[in-house]
Amino acid sequence: MTIMSFTGSKSFWKASGGAAGILILLAILVAVNVIVSNMRARVDLTEENLYTLSDGTRNVLKELERKVTLKLFFSSSDPAVPMQLKSYADQVTDLLQEYRKTSGNKVKVEQYDPKPDSDAEEWAQKYGIQGQQLGLMGPAIYFGLVVVAGDAEELVPALDPRTQQMLEYNLTRTIYRVTHPQKPVIGVLSSLPVLGQQQPPMMPGQPPAQSQPWMSFADLRRDYDLREVDAGVDTISEEISALVLVHPKGLSPKTLFAIDQFVLKGGRLMVFVDPLCIADLESQPQASPYQRPSTSSDLPDLFRAWGVGYNAADVVADMSAATRVRGAGNRVEDSLVWLSLGRSHINRDDILTTQLENVLLPFAGSFTDLTSDDVTFTPLMNSSTESGTVNAMSAQSGGDAMRRQFRKGATALPLAVRLNGTFKTAFPDGAPKDTDAPDKQETDQGATTEEEATSLQSGESAIILVADADMLVDRFCVQEVNFFGTRGHQPINDNLNLLANAVEQVGGSSDLIGIRSRGTFNRPFDRVMALEQKARNEWQAREQELTRSLQEAQQQLREMQNQKESSQRFILSPQQQAAIAQFRQRELEIKKELKEVRKNLRRDIEMLGIKVKTINIALMPLLVALGGVGYGLARRKKR
Repeated sequence: MTIMSFTGSKSFWKASGGAAGILILLAILVAVNVIVSNMRARVDLTEENLYTLSDGTRNVLKELERKVTLKLFFSSSDPAVPMQLKSYADQVTDLLQEYRKTSGNKVKVEQYDPKPDSDAEEWAQKYGIQGQQLGLMGPAIYFGLVVVAGDAEELVPALDPRTQQMLEYNLTRTIYRVTHPQKPVIGVLSSLPVLGQQQPPMMPGQPPAQSQPWMSFADLRRDYDLREVDAGVDTISEEISALVLVHPKGLSPKTLFAIDQFVLKGGRLMVFVDPLCIADLESQPQASPYQRPSTSSDLPDLFRAWGVGYNAADVVADMSAATRVRGAGNRVEDSLVWLSLGRSHINRDDILTTQLENVLLPFAGSFTDLTSDDVTFTPLMNSSTESGTVNAMSAQSGGDAMRRQFRKGATALPLAVRLNGTFKTAFPDGAPKDTDAPDKQETDQGATTEEEATSLQSGESAIILVADADMLVDRFCVQEVNFFGTRGHQPINDNLNLLANAVEQVGGSSDLIGIRSRGTFNRPFDRVMALEQKARNEWQAREQELTRSLQEAQQQLREMQNQKESSQRFILSPQQQAAIAQFRQRELEIKKELKEVRKNLRRDIEMLGIKVKTINIALMPLLVALGGVGYGLARRKKR
């Protein structure tokens, strides 16, 4: 009995100990899950570190002088919200928590679920966040952010997943704006309606309509006090810290002198000139082909004084930056003058351009370094060594005429540059005299002499030059999107980022430069593009060879024709017939070679596609399976 009792007691304690161990293990698992669920641990494995706060954001957060509250309104409990939107909301929440941790608790994060008829919904509406219904009878969906610092508040009305690349920049910019209410003053002088303009009324008695500003400048207005500078101005206000010139045309000597003195006084300047401005061409009335209006812009006197060469009659053609566009006859072709600049064309060592990935420049010009030792010439964007220049008129005529004139150079051409140093005046004799009022010359002689005496002859400053203005036009840099009824604009390249970076460098906060566009808008197939570039080079050589053969044959025909008598001008001689037959045979041979080049290109691209599909579909699963089998065999051997 005693032995049985002891055995039974031992079994009981064994069972009890096992049950207790299981209960303890379950308790540990529950505790770990609770602890881990409240942790925001992340590992950023993306190539561009998309989910790691940039140095610019960290600097802005460290310099906060007062507490900032981030109020996120999201309808998280609504079952009608798409799962993709909920996943993006989790990413936004994680990023906001990173802001809180990095700021040293200077940033507070509050989350609200605006349920129907709740206080959270009422507050969302008060702040200006409008709910959008997914269905006819469904509840409103809210997804917006409010940043509050003291009495100041700023609104992000909609957090669109399609603009995820700009999420950190938009958040940091909103925090910076709410903590720095005083906006820098930026002057804008342009021959184009970049800030919008009044349109004549449609009907008599109606007030004039106001056209919308370009998105590039509408976005800048959120951070800067943009003031339009008249094209005939003779002085630049001292309140303006930086001046932006867009397609400056026909500026008077007085205005050029005002710009010259603004730079010599230390004012920062950014200039967009253009040898062939599409926006200018489209805004002008139709003219005859023989009297086409000038669509180029230039500052020859100022450029000469600054040591910059620029030809307003030539545009850059680059075989390595060709863009596929729809040309005449609705035909798709690779345009050499629509420059799609990638990482290889952009200065990666400069803070202004280091984060840029893709910039589009239609019909851009180029600059030449003629500076003295007092000025530093820094290229920000270049063409490739596969580039050259063509006449602007030929570029307008279409791809065939342009290719016939195109000659590849041996050096890269600067498309955007920055000048730093001590600049000399373009007006060494002082302010230009007012030729419109000769009768006042004697009475104003004393004032003119005083003005000449006080005009600066040199001064330190910084200037950014870009040889294209069309890059700022809406259709070349953004596309319109609709997110739950809220209209917005999504960047299609880094054109807006280039402008905003440059303006921030000359007149704003440099911390925001390193944040913008931290993601890549497109991930091109580099191998495919290299194959197309190789084939394009061969096509160019063959096409030029064919053109030369055609011109030689035509020249021979003209020579034979001139040797004949007038009565035989329209009769083909045996020599002419032989020359025509020889040319046609040569033409067929070259066309056959071109077809072979295209066939080889398609074959190489198809083979590359087959390799990629094989790796993704067959090789990777096979490697995973082999890894699993190997792991299983290794475990079996250990047993």
